[in-house]
Amino acid sequence: MPGTFGVASELLAQLRARGWTIAVAESLTGGLLASALVEIPGASASLRGGVVAYDTAIKRTVLGVDPEVLSDGGPVQPRVAAQMAEGARRALAVDGRAADVGVATTGIAGPVSPDGQPVGTVDVGVSLPGGTRTERAVFRGDRDAIRAQAVRLALRLALDLVGSEGADAVGRAGNLGDSDEFTRARD
Repeated sequence: MPGTFGVASELLAQLRARGWTIAVAESLTGGLLASALVEIPGASASLRGGVVAYDTAIKRTVLGVDPEVLSDGGPVQPRVAAQMAEGARRALAVDGRAADVGVATTGIAGPVSPDGQPVGTVDVGVSLPGGTRTERAVFRGDRDAIRAQAVRLALRLALDLVGSEGADAVGRAGNLGDSDEFTRARD
């Protein structure tokens, strides 16, 4: 499997081939996801930009995450990741046209957990015109390792959905308009 650079490069190539744009919303990754995309020459053809929504209030006010969702389960949950991804598409609209793909990360990088969930819990959301999908993972390692693994997960999920199947992959996943949660423990 290609590393972060390879996956980011492949994702941007798929986006360019479709004439699609991408926007990111990041919490625990704090700009690392956007940086991974910007590392690729020609990223400006597809990357609209990103929102670092480290503060939960920014998730609500800038990205439009439902305040009830935040108060019911906190900022680290699949529904928040899904709404952040959808919000990134809207927040980074150009001339009234939303970005085609939104990717979001939220999670707990540690060293301690503020809400009792395990350190390393990460939720990623990817929103395409046909729907939104989320994936949850619990990573091991220090803060930097968890954040790097979250970026790789976000890029991989986005590539899988944008790839050869495009928006249809979201629909086939049984996930139109809502999010599924896939949990994996990772080293």
